[in-house]
Amino acid sequence: MRKLLLVLVLSLTSVAQAQLDAPIAGGIPSGSGAGVHSPQSPIAPLKERADVLPWSFLTNVKTKVEKNRVLPVFPPEILVLDGKQQRVQGFMMPLEPGEKQTHFLLSSVPLSCSFCLPGGPESMIEVKTKTPIRYGMEPLVVQGRLAVLHDDQYGLYYRITDAVPVK
Repeated sequence: MRKLLLVLVLSLTSVAQAQLDAPIAGGIPSGSGAGVHSPQSPIAPLKERADVLPWSFLTNVKTKVEKNRVLPVFPPEILVLDGKQQRVQGFMMPLEPGEKQTHFLLSSVPLSCSFCLPGGPESMIEVKTKTPIRYGMEPLVVQGRLAVLHDDQYGLYYRITDAVPVK
């Protein structure tokens, strides 16, 4: 599982580096934002909910380079959420095989390719649950303690611990 997480995060780091190296038209860094929902995806995009943190808010992160590392720079309105109970909606990306998961990534868009990441590190949250949650392709809402990560060893920006599923 650690190997899979490391591979995913190394891919995320590559995406973050690409943001710095290859801006697209209009000056918007490629790979930034809440990810790209493939128009060919059989899975519908997330429906807006007033009771969850929106991905448009969570992805409002800048980056800086320090000693060949790409690190997040969070605005104050995100920093105040650190350590507080939050709800987030997304699509489960399992880190291990199995019907039920206790450790996975939650993504703003569904995977359209098992070898491709749907967005950068700002569009995913590492989730550790209190009890196993059944894997599914439909959107999932979890509630738990949000950690805003400044220099995570895997390159992630957010983690939710003690998570429970919410209807």
